[in-house]
Amino acid sequence: MSNKKTILITGAGSGFGEGAAYGFAKLGHKVIAGVQISPQVTAMRKKVEELGLQNNIEVFKLDILDKYDINVALKYDIDILFSNAGIGESGPVFEIPVELVRKNYETNVFAPLELTQQFVTKWINAGKGGKVVFTSSMGGLFTPSGYGIYVSTKHALEAVAEALADELKPYNIKVQTINPGAYLTGFNETMAENAFRWLDDKKNFTKRADMKANFDSLLGTPQGRLDPTEMIDAIIKIVPSDTGKFRNVVPRFVEDMLKEHQLKAWENII
Repeated sequence: MSNKKTILITGAGSGFGEGAAYGFAKLGHKVIAGVQISPQVTAMRKKVEELGLQNNIEVFKLDILDKYDINVALKYDIDILFSNAGIGESGPVFEIPVELVRKNYETNVFAPLELTQQFVTKWINAGKGGKVVFTSSMGGLFTPSGYGIYVSTKHALEAVAEALADELKPYNIKVQTINPGAYLTGFNETMAENAFRWLDDKKNFTKRADMKANFDSLLGTPQGRLDPTEMIDAIIKIVPSDTGKFRNVVPRFVEDMLKEHQLKAWENII
């Protein structure tokens, strides 16, 4: 692949996806920015013009659960699929409604896998290489209480990505994961709020006040409210690169914590 890439981003309407889109474009890459809902299209197109990046960024509606949006996405000739779209459900695993679990897996695992399969098929049929980068999470490598369902989708995504990375080597298609720490994009805070849509002190064993205290203990500290600029800067370097680590945890102290956690897991006692 050349130094200048065509990169399709899912979930480009906010957070890491939006920041990365502008960063890629400023470096001269061609960005196909897929956003979930129509109002995001208008808002992002306006910002693209304000930044003078209209020659490098094309914004379109891409709900990864909408087959018609997917058909539009597949018409683009891209070098890199940055599979970034995702949602998060929170709350105790032993009480969360299973319909919400299914929804979380549909968005975070099944839809990204299906889109990846379709682009991979295009690349292989065309005899060209390519690259897929998944936005996973630090939660893809450990499981904090209250976030079990969301992080289980990222555990699944880690397994999918690892298998794909090995399977696609013969076709010159590369696979990576991005594993952000607890950056303050609004995603984690919104995910925490989702549990209170259904948690009911009259019905559930887990009380709302206890759940809130648990979330506050994780997200109310400086380590839970990191500046997302650091992660976006890392993404801008990692995604277009022709080489690099398979798994990319940022910041470094989170990588060190995860390694320590995984070692200790061998000694856990029930």
